[in-house]
Amino acid sequence: MPEEANASQLDPEVRRDFRALPKMVAEDVGAHVVAVGMLLEQEPEKALEHARYARRKASRSPAAREANGLAAYYVGNWSEALSELRAARRMGGQSHLAIIADCERALGKPQRALELTREDEATRLPQDEAIELRIVGAGARRDLGQSEAAVVSLQIPELDPQRNESWSARLFYAYADNLLAVGRTREAFTWFVHAANADDDEATDAPERLEELVTELGGPEEAERLAARAETDTAVSEVSEETVDTDLDHGTGGSRADRRSADSHDINLGVWD
Repeated sequence: MPEEANASQLDPEVRRDFRALPKMVAEDVGAHVVAVGMLLEQEPEKALEHARYARRKASRSPAAREANGLAAYYVGNWSEALSELRAARRMGGQSHLAIIADCERALGKPQRALELTREDEATRLPQDEAIELRIVGAGARRDLGQSEAAVVSLQIPELDPQRNESWSARLFYAYADNLLAVGRTREAFTWFVHAANADDDEATDAPERLEELVTELGGPEEAERLAARAETDTAVSEVSEETVDTDLDHGTGGSRADRRSADSHDINLGVWD
């Protein structure tokens, strides 16, 4: 158990989830759930051990089942993840609909994953979860041989290189990957550029994918040209958006909240020389 893991660090709503347990058990289970969150990304196997312990001690707790499901998902135990997240959902916990759909897909059930994207609950998800679910749905369509439909399904208003949200890099990357699957290599390259520029947390391998496409595009010169065009298009759009914002500011005092962050970084093209 990490020394700093303590049930007091839990969100109050999660702590209320353990009220039916004896106080000492609730504190113990809560500490293990906190440990899951602390270890999940760096040491997922250890996180899973803590999660399974919490689940054994509090099997009727949505929070414990959710922690178990998420930890299992991180280590690729799809069946366990699916079972636990479904249980947490039935008990009134968070839906994690995108992760449940991804587990279905990983278990070879892309049609079931697609069905989840059409549930009523999918229309009520927060935007970041809705984007993740759409990405999973596109992957399920590819699994079913519907690659063109996968591309179309990602052509949504949020597919805008001006946006630099937490989900932008993954959405741009998924779109690029699906474009590549249908042979639209030049467009795919452009969207991998946008993904790399939006990926401040380096959550994707967009720069590596760009490297892989250089030869297919005809060499470094063509790759540089396409990358420069993508950057130019973004710059032109930014100027246009600033003009619109100025007009809005002068007219109503408002401004567009989804303007691309000014500190977004450009990819280094020098590695192709």
